[in-house]
Amino acid sequence: MFMFKKILSPFFYPVPLSLEILGLGLVLLWFTRRRRAGRLAVTLGVGLLAFCSFSFGSGLLLGPLEHRYPPLLRPPGGSPVKWVVVLGGGVHSAPNLPITGRISDASLFRVVEGVRWCKQLPGSKLVLSGGGPFETSSGAEVMAEIARLQGVDSRDLVLEAASLDTEEQARLIKDLVGRDPCILVTSAVHMPRSMALFEKQGLEPIPAPTGFFLHQGLSSDPGRFFPSAQNLQGSEVAVHEYLGLAWAWFRGAI
Repeated sequence: MFMFKKILSPFFYPVPLSLEILGLGLVLLWFTRRRRAGRLAVTLGVGLLAFCSFSFGSGLLLGPLEHRYPPLLRPPGGSPVKWVVVLGGGVHSAPNLPITGRISDASLFRVVEGVRWCKQLPGSKLVLSGGGPFETSSGAEVMAEIARLQGVDSRDLVLEAASLDTEEQARLIKDLVGRDPCILVTSAVHMPRSMALFEKQGLEPIPAPTGFFLHQGLSSDPGRFFPSAQNLQGSEVAVHEYLGLAWAWFRGAI
């Protein structure tokens, strides 16, 4: 099922989907008499690509996800939090690169935020979660090396390196933290799905989103009026999350 999701979902990402629609339109224009349908398909393909490439379209897709949970800026009140859980966001097996080149931007943001909270909460443990189905090193192992470089004692690290997706992370982390409240660190766009999956498992996560695509206060930047690869990336990540939420809801996981 994991491989099925990995193979099927990219067909619905903005760039592949736009090219699929454009390809259909070109086939209709060049090899059939259905010129009107061909022109419509080409228009839709270009329109979809443009929509996802501008900050307006990317923002509409990202906003409901990234604005769901505000950043965690102060230690949570109540009983002391003993666990800081960081969900991995991808690593690369490239032994010829330094450790900072073997971790994705998303994972790097997450582990730095997790270390920040671990240092603010005396006595807490940093749980690093993430397998490596396509790599020689797991996400948890690479993040642990980054955490140690930031001064975290190895005795304060707990690694979960068997999970393949967020649903498995929630299930395996439940075995580690039980019913104890935990700070949950992941990308802002990924937080709604993560919270839903963790709460479904009976966990008590406290959201600490990081790695925001949308940054308030940059509305005067003239670059927002132009299409960009960054906007396309944000749109792709948002679509990935909407597909993940739909799949989890369909399976009753949330």
